[in-house]
Amino acid sequence: MDKDLSGRIQSVDRAMMILEALGSYDSGCRLTDLSKTTGLSLTTAHRLLTTLQQRRFVQFSKGENLWFVGAGAYAVGSSFFKDRSIVASAAPFLRRLRDQAGETANIGIVEEGQILLADQARAKDSSNAISAIGARTPMSASGMGKAFLASYHPDDVVALTRKQGLNRITSKTLTSVDALGRELRRIEAQGYSLDDEEYRVGLRCVAAPVYNDRHEVVCAISVSGSARRITSDRLSSLAQFVKDVASDFTLQLGGKVYR
Repeated sequence: MDKDLSGRIQSVDRAMMILEALGSYDSGCRLTDLSKTTGLSLTTAHRLLTTLQQRRFVQFSKGENLWFVGAGAYAVGSSFFKDRSIVASAAPFLRRLRDQAGETANIGIVEEGQILLADQARAKDSSNAISAIGARTPMSASGMGKAFLASYHPDDVVALTRKQGLNRITSKTLTSVDALGRELRRIEAQGYSLDDEEYRVGLRCVAAPVYNDRHEVVCAISVSGSARRITSDRLSSLAQFVKDVASDFTLQLGGKVYR
């Protein structure tokens, strides 16, 4: 059994690298690209993929010559949320929001200073650009992330941005503490936040916070879709849908609604 000095088993570590790399590709990945991303040789990467495929953790599309995360990985990953009653309780609210808005509905939680997309109710004609469950997004470039940040003390927001930076992802990404601060004050006043193509060009998101009984934001919900569909004249109605569902979800969790 090959271990390094830290006690890690090399083959297991490499298999995890493969899965993490595959998870970052929304539309599958070729073996050569996977090899470059992980730094593993083609032979090693292929051997690991074959083993993971036998356990259904990855799958291969012969027609496209692409590798994807498999059902086995999804099943194990889903168990991460089984004990998280908030995420489990969100499903009917997400479906309601999806049906009202006609767009994909999402729930996000904070994990290691980023927004983790914990679950979603995907619209039938949703954009391929919409992130998959498990995706992580910088809080300052995410509608759901800014819904959290608007509840933070300004000093905590500054500390977080200093630690993680405000990197430009698209031309609309907020890259200064002052601009972010103004945006967060506006979010606090209006009760909802917006990702206006700040993380991905062509994608918009409208989000609102969900509170517990201590007025702490425990999660955020949102609708996301193509900027061609989520137009400026729809923002008001979509925001109201999101706020209403977030308020009802807050009450379901025993939280207090502040209007």
